[in-house]
Amino acid sequence: MSNTSKAMNGGKWITISTTISTLFQFLQVAILARLLEPSAFGIVSVSTLIITFFQIFSNLGFSNSIIYKQESDQRVLSTLYLLNLVVGVIIFIVIQFSTPYIISFYSEPKLDRILRLSSCYFLIAYFGQLYFFLLEKELRFKSVAIIDISGTLVGSVVTITLAYSGYEELSLIVGSLAMQALKSILQIIFGLKFFIPILAFDLTNVKEHLRFGLYNLGDGLLGFIQSNSDNIFIGGMLGVKMLGYYTIAYQLSVFPTYKLNPIILQVAYPILAKMKESNAALKSSYLKILDFISYCNMPLLAGLFITADSVVPLIYGPGWDKTVELIQVFVFVSIFSSLSHPLFTLAFTKGKPNLLFYLNLVTLIIKIPLVYWLGTTWGVMGIATAFLLATLLNLIANFLLVHYLIGNFWADFLRNIAKPILFCLIMIATIYIYKITFGHEGLFNTIAEITLGGLVYGILTLSYKLSFSEIRSYRQSLL
Repeated sequence: MSNTSKAMNGGKWITISTTISTLFQFLQVAILARLLEPSAFGIVSVSTLIITFFQIFSNLGFSNSIIYKQESDQRVLSTLYLLNLVVGVIIFIVIQFSTPYIISFYSEPKLDRILRLSSCYFLIAYFGQLYFFLLEKELRFKSVAIIDISGTLVGSVVTITLAYSGYEELSLIVGSLAMQALKSILQIIFGLKFFIPILAFDLTNVKEHLRFGLYNLGDGLLGFIQSNSDNIFIGGMLGVKMLGYYTIAYQLSVFPTYKLNPIILQVAYPILAKMKESNAALKSSYLKILDFISYCNMPLLAGLFITADSVVPLIYGPGWDKTVELIQVFVFVSIFSSLSHPLFTLAFTKGKPNLLFYLNLVTLIIKIPLVYWLGTTWGVMGIATAFLLATLLNLIANFLLVHYLIGNFWADFLRNIAKPILFCLIMIATIYIYKITFGHEGLFNTIAEITLGGLVYGILTLSYKLSFSEIRSYRQSLL
C-alpha cells in the first residue's frame, strides 16, 4: 500500500474516531453544564492543569523520537517502557505530597480529594502509552480509533452516571480514570504483536532518544506555561467560579482545532517521517495540510463566532451567558492555533524539536507580562485578550520557522487561504442579516442560522474549490 493510500486509510479511521469521540464529549459537557455549578468545572480545570503539567515529564520527551527513528529494538523499547513506569510512580508520589501547597494557592479545600484521586492517572496510563506510540509508528490507525472510541464511550457513561448520582466534580475525575484504564488495556492488547517487554534496563541504549527528547521536553514545559498561564492567573486571582466560565468558553471554542486537526496531523507525522529528506515533498505536504485545516476549521469557528449568543443558552442552559464574549475572542485564538499546529509535525520530521522550544520560550516571555497587565486591568476578558495577542505573535514566528525549514511558501499559502477567509466572511454576513431580520433566540432560529451558514459555505466551496468528481474520488479512496 502506498503512503498516500495509507494516509487516506488512516485519515478515514481517525476521522471516524474523532467524530464519535467529539459527539460523546460534546454531549457530556452539555449534560454536565446543567447538573454542575461553574465552580465544579473550575475545580476540575485546576486538577487537569496539574495533571497536564506532569504529563510533560511522563515520557521524558521520547514519544516523537520513537516515530522519528522508527525504533524497533526490543531492548531499547523495554528500557523506555520501564523508565516510563518508574517516572509515573514518581509523579504520583510528587502530586500526593504537593497537594497541600496547591490547595493553599487556590484557597479551595475541595481540591484535596480531587488532586489525590487524579494523580492515579499516572499509575494507569503509562502501562499502555508506549504501545500507543508503536501503533502510530506502524500506521495501525484502525486500532487507534477503536481504542479512542471505546475509552470515550465508557468514560462518558461513567461520568454522566456519577454526576446524576450527586458526585459533582468527582464524577469528572472518576470518568476520566475509567476512560484511561480501558484505553491502557486495549493499547496493550493491540500492541503486543509489536513489543513484549523483557528484563532490560540500560540507559546507554536510549541516549539518542533522551537527547532527542530533551528539547521536546523543554518545549513541552514552556508550551504548558505559555498555554496555561491564563488559567493559573484566573484561578489564583479571580477564583474557581470564574475559571469555570473561562474553561467552558475555551473548550467550546477549541473543539474544532483540537478534534479535527489530529485527524490530519496524527496521520501526517508517521508518513512525513518517511520522506524527511525531500524539502519539495515536505513543502507540498505542508501546504496541503494547511489548506485542509483552513477549509475544515474556519467555517466552524466563524459560525461559532456569529451564533455564540444563540448556541450557548441552547447547549449549556441558563447561567452561562458570561461565556459568549469569551467564546468570540477564543474563536480567533483557535484559528491562529490551528494554522500553527502543522509546524510541530514539520519540526519533528526534520529532527528539529529545538526550534519548538525556542518558539515557546519567546512566546512565554511575551505572554506572561501581557496576561498579568491586561488581567489586572480588565479581569477575565483582559486575560483572554492577552492570550489572543500572544497566539497571533506565535503564529507569525511559526511561519518564519516554516520558511527556514522548507523555503518560501508565502505566495502559495496566501493564495490558498484567501478563499476560505472570503467564504467565511460571506457566511457571517448572511447569518447576521438573518439574525437582525428574524431574531436569534430559541431552537428554531439556532438551527436556521447553522443550516444557513452551512449551506452558504458549502455552496461556495463546491463552486470554487472542489468539484463533485473530486469528492467522488476522495470517497472511493476511503472505501
